[in-house]
Amino acid sequence: MEILAFGVQADERPLIERAFEGYHDVHCLDVFLTEDTALIAAGHEIISTSVNAVLDHRVLQILAAGGTRMIAQRSTGFNNIDLEVAERLGLTVARVSYYSPYSVAEFAWTLAMAVNRRIVRASNRTRDFDFRLDGLMGRDLRGRTAGVLGTGKIGEAFTRIAHGFGMKLLGWDVAENPACVDLGMRYVEKERLFAESDLISLHVPLLPATRHVVDATALKAMKDDAILVNSSRGGLVDTDALVTELRAGRFTGVGLDVYEAEAGLFFLDKSLEVVEDDTLARLVTFPNVVVTSHQAYYTADAVGQIVDTTLRNVLDYTAGRRSENVLVPRTG
Repeated sequence: MEILAFGVQADERPLIERAFEGYHDVHCLDVFLTEDTALIAAGHEIISTSVNAVLDHRVLQILAAGGTRMIAQRSTGFNNIDLEVAERLGLTVARVSYYSPYSVAEFAWTLAMAVNRRIVRASNRTRDFDFRLDGLMGRDLRGRTAGVLGTGKIGEAFTRIAHGFGMKLLGWDVAENPACVDLGMRYVEKERLFAESDLISLHVPLLPATRHVVDATALKAMKDDAILVNSSRGGLVDTDALVTELRAGRFTGVGLDVYEAEAGLFFLDKSLEVVEDDTLARLVTFPNVVVTSHQAYYTADAVGQIVDTTLRNVLDYTAGRRSENVLVPRTG
């Protein structure tokens, strides 16, 4: 059986091909799954998609009409898939429930330190042989407060690093993580976390209840010199409200690895095009903002685990097995 994999990055391709060798043929495409590309999947019972694929009702209908029966998503998040429509069309959907939490947690800290110590500005200067220190002053994080929204596996890994820095720890989640409590974390209401934290990092999934959890009210409650990091999902932050606060000169720094309108932009080369997203265009002009292209998960360790789990999901489907990774089970 040939499996069609959409949205495959160049570094990811050999890992996928090597993992599937001896099991199934896999054809890797660098194009993302959208309504315009869905027809390519015709005749393929199984396809694999990336987190930036668009799997709305129209795309799912095209896939089902073309003979697709199984979608193996290469990510933990699945907010890009209309699961109700998939179930109605008889499409099996599986995801990757777990991969290295350290990849994302460590990258979130990379963003935090980059904006705190002005690393991008310093690097750009030294390329021009400008070695002044003006405007590069950061601050120690030891003794300051880290606020962690979402203390699952990734949030816990982030918390352990914060503890290593000697920071005070505040957390917010639907349930307390005993490992974080053992590190000295105090769980508080998110309003208090926003108001008291010097560094805020987001590690919650994107759900209706968490969409724009960082809204205009939350942003205004934050300290003027706070650092905000989002390496989870772009929709957690009201970007227009964030731009408003940045224009007012607030925040030491903002590190964003995700953006709520990133579909059709991230993972693609848009350098020769006019980007029509005025919010993103304004966002990247702020000197205290670092935006990266959804790469927090992108380590050999994490991607290897994602690929291996995707293979297991495909093998489970062909064998008629069901695992904890299945979002919509096989019906036939």
